[in-house]
Amino acid sequence: MLYLIGLGLGDAKDITVKGLEVVKQCSRVYLEAYTSILTVGKEALEEFYGKELILADREIVEQEADTILKDAHQCDVAFLVVGDPFGATTHSDLVLRAVKLGIPYRVIHNASILNAVGCCGLQVHIKVKEQSMENLIRQLQGEQPEVTENTVCVGLARVGGADQKIASGTLQQMTTVVLGDPLHSLIITGTLHPLEVDMLKLFAVDKSIFEQC
Repeated sequence: MLYLIGLGLGDAKDITVKGLEVVKQCSRVYLEAYTSILTVGKEALEEFYGKELILADREIVEQEADTILKDAHQCDVAFLVVGDPFGATTHSDLVLRAVKLGIPYRVIHNASILNAVGCCGLQVHIKVKEQSMENLIRQLQGEQPEVTENTVCVGLARVGGADQKIASGTLQQMTTVVLGDPLHSLIITGTLHPLEVDMLKLFAVDKSIFEQC
């Protein structure tokens, strides 16, 4: 069995109980080490999980995936991903390779920046519109806002960690904000709901910019 396990956003303890149980039972445990990073190192993870981790860089995952899948018919293999396995970077290719080889797989999800970013106060949602492709493209082109130096943005760093930092301001103001160590995210906002404005004021570089929102 191949397990794709999300590690969450912060430190070693952000793994789910289910994910940790699987890690402990696996014969080999790979740590995907090129799309994101945790606030702790490989050694801290190994100590908490009680398992040796094999670092898997981009070359191994994309060019030598057979190494990861070797003997997965007879034993359990874990592939650990910071955040969610299908969050910022999908690992569909690894799944497809496993299926082609007749290897069963299971995904254990976790928090990712795509949902945790809601901590800044913006309402995170996905709009699904059932229209023709031609109409969708026309509508998107018409709705695309022009980004200027006065566009409201939100910068986030180390989301999920004890030292996370959030700052909101204009794009020009954000160029002077120091967020500290990675990982960093930048949100360029569109039309804001009054509740979103109130939340962003909590993190504002200059609250006056929100008076006109």
